[in-house]
Amino acid sequence: MTLKATYYGANGWLLEFDELRILIDPWLNGDLTFPPGDWLIKGELAREINAPKDIDLLLLTQGQPDHSHPPTLSKIKKSIPVVASEAASKVVKSLNFDKINTLNPGETFTYKDLKIEATSGASVPNLENGYIIENNLDSLYIEPHGYLDKNIKPRNIDTIITPVIDFALPLGIKFIKGRTILPELLKLFNPTTVLASTTGGDITFTGIINNLIKVNGNLEDISMFQGTNTTLINPIPLKQYLLKSK
Repeated sequence: MTLKATYYGANGWLLEFDELRILIDPWLNGDLTFPPGDWLIKGELAREINAPKDIDLLLLTQGQPDHSHPPTLSKIKKSIPVVASEAASKVVKSLNFDKINTLNPGETFTYKDLKIEATSGASVPNLENGYIIENNLDSLYIEPHGYLDKNIKPRNIDTIITPVIDFALPLGIKFIKGRTILPELLKLFNPTTVLASTTGGDITFTGIINNLIKVNGNLEDISMFQGTNTTLINPIPLKQYLLKSK
């Protein structure tokens, strides 16, 4: 069996567990906006991307528009089964998806030989999801904001998809804690590979919040990986990566 990963920028991924294709948090076309309007924050793609074909599952971590992006989701077949957080389920329900499987932290969903376990993620403001995905050979953990479920026991996981940079608002309020949580993830999961996520892609952001964000860390800093057997990959969008299992 093989695990392949293709990055689409921002939070979007295509995972291929052997023959099973999972599309995660896609933002592929149209602008990204948050209430109450563009003046707060707006994201624009340098180029739009067609949704990949033959998707078996749509997996959504959060209900926020940078994870459950309505213009993108509206172009995806509504017959594709969805696994989603409670907030994300409401978004896809409003878009008339047929098969919605809502998972709360600690709950699992099985599709063929694939097991998806929801973990506790970020509160933005609702408690959202991370996921542990595994089959008989490969395993992967994904959480897009760097929030780690304290109920997870130490275990070997082959691949982690996580931010590796901290993003904070004034007064030190971190809404992405990649650099902060990375040492704990490495210790907890002993991964073979870390795929940097959440901040990549050719995207332009404007608005008041964008001007206030402070960044801590960079993707070239591999100091936290010294003494480990983990490889950090800063993925190139649309390039497929073949990942190793232990």
